[in-house]
Amino acid sequence: MATGAALMFTGGSSTPAARELNPPLLPLKFTSPSSLALSLGGGRTRKRISLYYSLASPAVTGRGGLPFSVAAVHTGEETFEEGENEGRVGGGVAMVVAPPKPRTGKAALILKRNMTRSKRFLEIQKLKEIKREYDLKTAISLLKGMSNAKFVETAEAHFRLNIDPKYNDQQLRATVNFPKGTGQTVRVVVLTQGEKVDEAKDAGADLVGGEDLIEQIKGGFMDFDKLIASPDMMPKVASLGKILGPRGLMPNPKAGTVTSSIPQAIAEFRQGKVEYRADKTGIVHIRFGKIHFPEEDLLANLLAAVKSIEANRPSGAKGVYWRSAHICSSMGPSIRLNIREMLDYKLPEDA
Repeated sequence: MATGAALMFTGGSSTPAARELNPPLLPLKFTSPSSLALSLGGGRTRKRISLYYSLASPAVTGRGGLPFSVAAVHTGEETFEEGENEGRVGGGVAMVVAPPKPRTGKAALILKRNMTRSKRFLEIQKLKEIKREYDLKTAISLLKGMSNAKFVETAEAHFRLNIDPKYNDQQLRATVNFPKGTGQTVRVVVLTQGEKVDEAKDAGADLVGGEDLIEQIKGGFMDFDKLIASPDMMPKVASLGKILGPRGLMPNPKAGTVTSSIPQAIAEFRQGKVEYRADKTGIVHIRFGKIHFPEEDLLANLLAAVKSIEANRPSGAKGVYWRSAHICSSMGPSIRLNIREMLDYKLPEDA
């Protein structure tokens, strides 16, 4: 099999006439003891493919077939007169095989088992049992112990839910207020007009504007983390959908970024309000703090995320809602959580 030319050769005693094949195929021509030429196409101009091969065995196998392997392929064009080189030729049968379609999307990604892990990762992975489900306190302690990167890593949670977001009644999009913050500086931009401009500036917005700010965003200005808009600005903000939508920055009432109470919204996002949503596979990804947070703070933030996801359960979700839950640091291995213990866990002050 010559993968580059997408041709397959098998043993045989004769080849049908060129006019009987589809696509049109002229017979094989052995041009030297170690090469052969094959022509494809119709009309006067056809593709010429020269293959340089080596015999696998000096013995003849079957009825006139020779086992060989292709070493090189060369393509070109040549012109034939009508009726030239037609007829029956022994030595093998050439079949055209469609080339494989290139993989796209997730199918083109390197499989995890084929990735090369670093020595650092392999060492810290030994600190946990791979198939064990950990309780929350042990998992948080292990999470902090396995973080040894050269920068302050982020604590992440990944929840696989029993939902299919392609159905409207199984989509999940909401917000959660982390009681201990996120450890990140949030840049807030406000789109409003009239008296609310002064309110937004007094509340601490990094930038406030109206139509002029919309034009800046269209021109490429994206130096912000949250975009809050007043309801009266939404008809004008609609023109930014193609720019802000793919980045997850489009104002939305469910995310709390379309509101009349702009000062309150700014304060909430500054203090640790985070928007989350389920991806197309039904997994929710949330960053719930920094690794240098105390264990109690990370635990409080994680429980706030779990309670928010449970409270915003889609109406179309049937049966078992939680399928799996993992936490990890930015550069560390994942830790599987015990779902039953996670849902029943209560902080000491709540007990």
